[in-house]
Amino acid sequence: MFDIVAIGSATRDAFFNVDLPTVPWPKAESKKAYVLPFGEKLEVKNVYFTVGGNSVNASVTFARQGFRSACAAKVGSDVSGEEIRRRLRKEGVNTNTIVNHPTLPTAYSVLIREKGERTILGYHGAADSFAINDLRLAKLRAKWWYVSLAGESDKMLLPLLQFAERNNIAVAFNPTAYHLRHKRGEVLKSLSKLAFLVLNEEEAALLTGVSFKNEKAVFRKLDKLVPGVLAVTDGRRGAAISDGKFIYRVGIFKEKKLVDRTGAGDAFGSGFVAGLMRRGVSLKNIGTIRPRDVAYAIRLATANAASVVEKVGATEGILARRDFTNSPRFRNIKIKVLKI
Repeated sequence: MFDIVAIGSATRDAFFNVDLPTVPWPKAESKKAYVLPFGEKLEVKNVYFTVGGNSVNASVTFARQGFRSACAAKVGSDVSGEEIRRRLRKEGVNTNTIVNHPTLPTAYSVLIREKGERTILGYHGAADSFAINDLRLAKLRAKWWYVSLAGESDKMLLPLLQFAERNNIAVAFNPTAYHLRHKRGEVLKSLSKLAFLVLNEEEAALLTGVSFKNEKAVFRKLDKLVPGVLAVTDGRRGAAISDGKFIYRVGIFKEKKLVDRTGAGDAFGSGFVAGLMRRGVSLKNIGTIRPRDVAYAIRLATANAASVVEKVGATEGILARRDFTNSPRFRNIKIKVLKI
């Protein structure tokens, strides 16, 4: 039996450093866009290959924190799929729960980097065909599941939650924006089965129909639906967490050098769950969680995210347990606690 299984996507990632001009682009959050000259060949400064995807990133966090971790995902029968398995085995992650598609290639992302930010060109490939029939659920029994379903794999959510409920598995859920846009009603109905929900501010507003400018209203609505803990992240401004009794506001650990933001959200979400597990939080006691356990999970989540953005790729900077425990840098962070 595993301590935790991360269920979601696995990708092969290629990072390119390239100098490109930009133009104003109001549709983007950054308000700007790269200019790629049509019909030209562009030189890149360097290229870096790694692995990613939400289930890969999360499973590495859990393994490095000392838990028996498995990754459940779908890859192609190709070199990229085998490389994902190899890298995860090296981390101590069980890969027997990864399945192959016979013809579709492994999901692939190309990331263009500049000053810590990146633009991602993503191909879902085999990950989009990941379905409940690919999983031998009896072999996924664990204390916790960390679920984040990309693309068409969102059809698995309800069967997964039903199995988890029957088998006393605590479920942490990090929905994608695609999932929320296309199946908002289904997600809302599923919240009652969750031990932990993590969203960013835009996703929280999309799910509740309430602007996050009215933070307390968002949390009041979600607290009625989620029996466990919920977290809403806001990038460099930190996060707000609710356990149903208190709202905990936290900033960030200042990064030594911002290199690449890829995987910061996965690092926070999986780090939070690892923190809960380290404090002995389970399905049995999630409803009576102690503030000091929430504070520990916040500290680990925030530290993990800070460490990840200091390296290229989503897994390279993930903290090992000893690094979190022994580093004076991560021993304290200011948390503001407000009664709901």
